[in-house]
Formats: sequence, C-alpha cells, structure tokens
Amino acid sequence: MRLSTKGRYAVMAMVDLAMHSTGKPVALAAIAERQEISLSYLEQLFARLKRNALVRSVRGPGGGYMLARGADGTRISDIILAVDEPIRATRCDPQSPHGCTKDRMRCATHDLWSELSNQIHLFLSAVSLADVVERRVLGVSGRLHGHGELPVDLMPAASAAE
Repeated sequence: MRLSTKGRYAVMAMVDLAMHSTGKPVALAAIAERQEISLSYLEQLFARLKRNALVRSVRGPGGGYMLARGADGTRISDIILAVDEPIRATRCDPQSPHGCTKDRMRCATHDLWSELSNQIHLFLSAVSLADVVERRVLGVSGRLHGHGELPVDLMPAASAAE
C-alpha cells in the first residue's frame, strides 16, 4: 500500500503554499520550482483542490493561490481526498458486497487491512497543515525509526533497567 503521487504532491504543494503565503497569493510556478513538480501537474491538482474549497485563486498581476481555510483549518486527509481516492489497504472494493477471494468471500486478513486504512485516515484527519509547517507531527513513530531515543516505557525490559 502506498500513498499515490497525486496525494503526496498535493500535500507537498499545500505545505509550500502555507509556508510561503503571507496574506498574498502564491504563484504555482514558484511552488513548482521549489518542490520540483511539473507546473502542468500542479495546475491539475490545484483545480481539484479549488473544486473542493481548499484553495482559492486570485487572478491578474500578482495572482496565484491562497488557502481557503487557513493552515489550522486544513486537514491532510482533506487534501488527499480532494485529489485522490481514499487510501485503502485492502484489495476489496468497499462498495461491493463481494469479497476479494475467488469464491467472493473476504480474505482472512480483511479486517486487519480495513482497520489499518481506518487508522491511517484517522491519523491524517488529526494532522493540519499548520502541524506540518510547524513540525509538530513527529511523535513516537519517528523515535522508533531512529530519529531519537525510545521513551522509557517503550524500551525493552533489560534496557530500561540499565
């Protein structure tokens, strides 16, 4: 399971917009250059973001895009859903009454992957653009992957006693 390029690039561009918008519109060409994303691709993404009321456009000289809700009011999940299908860890179609196996039953791990999808959505719904811009996202999961020390309560028993 991966987040699609559309979702990743849309989040990158919206974070850039939040970082560089000082009450004035930001040109897509500037975002494209800073983020190394094709301008034509960004235009497609921002058309979807605008359609979903996450950004607003300003025409004319000095025009560009602005956040429609502000960085605190824009959730990462809203950005991804605006440009992409929801992130799913199952191979089953959630709209179908049938499962993902040959006999049309749910696979043995369906509930596991379905709950993982729910947890990802809950996490992304709890994170705002402001959280990303102000670097308030990295939590325990970052420490578990080598970005810091483990909290004492997560250390193996032998290590915690030393």
